[in-house]
Amino acid sequence: VQLQASGGGLVQAGGSLRLSCAASGRAISNYGMGWFRQAPGKEREFVAGISWRGGIIYYADSVKGRFTISRDNAKNTVYLQMNSLKPEDTAVYYCAISGSTIGGRTSTDYGYWGQGTQVTVSS
Repeated sequence: VQLQASGGGLVQAGGSLRLSCAASGRAISNYGMGWFRQAPGKEREFVAGISWRGGIIYYADSVKGRFTISRDNAKNTVYLQMNSLKPEDTAVYYCAISGSTIGGRTSTDYGYWGQGTQVTVSS
């Protein structure tokens, strides 16, 4: 399976971006999906996860209320709507597909990763 993340860019604090993650080679409809991010000099951290049909959604505390994860299984795509962006949201954002229907909050819950898309929030 290949995951292609897109939608990153440079935005001012308070702005919005919508990331997309398009999958190919495997239907994502049976699997949990997640978004992670990695800032320079820091470890990769969990951002948001969504179960196979979208019935279970969970976020890191740092983005709760500002970010929204969603999925369109017909399009084999997962999204991350990011609002009220802060400079501390600056990172490379990665999407990932889990081996389970739920996903999880740790990197080890996911087996395949996209290449990442850069998000830079200026103050």
